[in-house]
Amino acid sequence: MNEKHIQQVLDIEKQAEEIHESAVKEAQQLPVQAEQEAQALIEKAQAEAQQKAREMLSQVKADEENARILSEAEEKSKQFEALAISNLDRAVNYVLERVIGRA
Repeated sequence: MNEKHIQQVLDIEKQAEEIHESAVKEAQQLPVQAEQEAQALIEKAQAEAQQKAREMLSQVKADEENARILSEAEEKSKQFEALAISNLDRAVNYVLERVIGRA
């Protein structure tokens, strides 16, 4: 082999070594990169889950508040109905007494 061919072979071997070293470095970085991406996905999922939980809790509290208000309104409605019936009975008795008293 002449010197030119030897130099070409050495250059090719040098390029191959550089490519190999680059591939090894990249391969070593893949697990680190995968771990970082997985951690980012986990953190994102946790944040989304916490936000959803806060929204659900807020909705439950609102529903409970609505149920409490509705229950109070129903109770007051029953009280007013009982009072109205009582007043109606008194009014009917009053009218009857007036009619009987005039007759």
